Parts: sequence; C-alpha cells; structure tokens
Amino acid sequence: MSGLPLDAPAPAEDAPRRRPGAGRRTLRDGALVPAISLATVLAILGLWALATGAGWVKPLFLPPPGAILSAFAQAWNGDLDGAPLGVHVRDSLLRVVGAFLIAAAAGIPAGLAMGTSRIARGVLDPLIEFYRPLPPLAYLPLMIIWFGIGELSKVLLIVLACFAPVALATRSGVLSASGDQINAARALGASRWQVLRYVVLPAALPEILIGLRIGMGVGWTTLVAAEMVAAQAGLGQLVLNASNFLRTDVVVMGILMIGLFAALFEFGMRRLERALVPWKGKV
Repeated sequence: MSGLPLDAPAPAEDAPRRRPGAGRRTLRDGALVPAISLATVLAILGLWALATGAGWVKPLFLPPPGAILSAFAQAWNGDLDGAPLGVHVRDSLLRVVGAFLIAAAAGIPAGLAMGTSRIARGVLDPLIEFYRPLPPLAYLPLMIIWFGIGELSKVLLIVLACFAPVALATRSGVLSASGDQINAARALGASRWQVLRYVVLPAALPEILIGLRIGMGVGWTTLVAAEMVAAQAGLGQLVLNASNFLRTDVVVMGILMIGLFAALFEFGMRRLERALVPWKGKV
C-alpha cells in the first residue's frame, strides 16, 4: 500500500489553521496590560491626592503627596537623622542583594540534591519545612545571641528567609523533570552529571527562577526586621525611627522606596526569566 514518505510535508488541509487576527490580538493584549496597570496607578494617586486635599483623611494617618516629596527632599539631604538617603539605600541594597546571592548559591545546590537524592531529601526537607513557616522575628533573638548585633546577624536573617523558597522551588523543578527524557539520555550513554546538566537542570530552570523571584521578595520583606538590630543606616531603620516620632510622611516615603526597589528587582527577574526560558508557557 502506497502512502506519503516519512519526510513528505503534511497536506495543506491537515495543517493547523491560524485564526485571523490572532497575532494582532496577542499584540493588543500585550499592550493592554501595561496600560491598565498605568491607569490603576494614576487612579490611586489621584484618589490619594483628592482624599488628603479634601481633608477626608488626617495627615497623621495618610499625608498628602506633597508631604512625601518634602520628606524625600529632607532624607536626600540627610536632614532627618544625619545620614543622606543614598547611604540608607546603599546599606539596604548591600544587605538584601548580598543575602540573596548567598541564599541562591546555597539554595539551588540544596534543591538539586533534594531532588536527585533520597538521602539529601530526608536530611534537608524536614529542617527546611520546620523553619520555613516561622516569621523572621521569631528567630531574630537567636541571631542576636549567636552572632551579635553586627552585619552578620542581619545578613543571616535575610539569608534564612530567602533560602527556603529557593531550595524548595529547585527541588520541585527537579522532580518535575520528564522521566522519559532522563531514561533516553541514560540509554544514549550520558553520565549522571550530563543528565543533570543537560536534562534535569533545563527542565527545573523555570521553577528555579520562580523560587528566586519569591526569595527576593521575601528578602525585602525581612529587611525591616533585620535592620531592627542596631542598624546605623538602612531604609528599614529609617522607617522604624520615623515611626517612633510619628513621622508618617517619612514612613510612607520609606515604604514607597522599598516597594520601588523591590519592583525593579522583580522586573529584572522577569526579564531574566524571559531570556533564559523563552519556551515557558508556549509548549
């Protein structure tokens, strides 16, 4: 019985038909989301200005946008506590980014080990699952007792907060790797390292990047707790000091600064995710 050769192209009628305007619809959707986000932000700012300008909310609870700009100018010049805003930003970035890099350097290998070894999973999994739900303030006193009030206790507190989501996401990604692909690589003579490098790691990379994004977010949320430990400068320390004097404008300004830098890091991680795993969501 005759038939099409294996390398012959499929008949035109069997090819999937692309719906008219599908590409244009994707482009419109891609431009629509940023437009909605921008409109939402502008609406919130407008409502904020209206509520504070009309006196609906007392400045003690929510200062007007002009007061936030004034507080920013004071912080920039160092008129609040003697340290310019750049010093606070620098110290906070060093703590968060340094702790995040340490957590990533330790969490990714730990997750790979838990995903590929039952022994490593049995040793590390209960420890991580035990401390992961604990709020950082719960073990902050231990950090102070064990490591003092210097930078080490602050960085370690953020490291512990970032480590768990990175390690668990990496383990989940390794366990989601296709068994057929692993067996096929072994059948072709791939070593254990080659299977890990060329099969398991690419399959786990989307989950690893999600864990890194979550870890970075947790690191920023832990920053204020870390800077409670006799910090001389830092955005969290700036917010805490301002709250003691009921400087709501400085508190809001510090919160907005932390949120801005956290959003910038999140945006960078999303760009990195699109560059490293362009196939995500398309297969």
